[in-house]
Amino acid sequence: MLDPADPISMGAMVGPEAFTEVKYLAHHRQMQALDLIPQVQKEFEAIFGRDSGGLLHEYRTEDAETIVLCLGSVTGTVQDVVDQRRAAGERIGVVSLVSFRPFPRVAVRRALRGAKTVVVMEKAFSVGIGGIVSADVGTSLLDEETERYELIAGLGGRDITSTSLHEYFDRLKAGTQKRFKFLDLNRELVDKELERERGTRRSGSIPENLIKDVTEMALEEAGR
Repeated sequence: MLDPADPISMGAMVGPEAFTEVKYLAHHRQMQALDLIPQVQKEFEAIFGRDSGGLLHEYRTEDAETIVLCLGSVTGTVQDVVDQRRAAGERIGVVSLVSFRPFPRVAVRRALRGAKTVVVMEKAFSVGIGGIVSADVGTSLLDEETERYELIAGLGGRDITSTSLHEYFDRLKAGTQKRFKFLDLNRELVDKELERERGTRRSGSIPENLIKDVTEMALEEAGR
């Protein structure tokens, strides 16, 4: 039971009489950051001689027909793959998103301008709709002729390898890649669970079932 003398920490609370205004002002301040972040970037570079991040980074996009938009730690791997494909004559580049909120719609539109194909690489996935970045990128693209692909990768900390990315871009180049893709999806695991669902009304906990399947598959592989 709480002691009336104990200190209590509470966040800001507001009722319906001011909630709309609170949300408006929060949004207003976020949108102000779209102008302030580039300003701070220039000031930082003038003082320290290096880039502080800004809204986004462009890498080898000057003549790119295909641009991969990504964010976070995967950027280095994607850039390595782009370098290797550039060496083979492919016109491909990378846009690395630094600011996700506020979302730099104008800067993204400018960076993707001229690309025939845009691949949005997602490490966050909203079940029932798809990658959370792709929806924002879609609102930035004015050219309806731009082909947009969604690549879900690295969920749960799974490794994203250059080999898998090369295979993906090979299919993209050949015109056989579907618009929506889970990278390195274990189809055998998925099919096992779907078969269970077809055989019984309730197949149980999906994570528990898949862990058992992974263990069984590993034991079978070890026994070969």
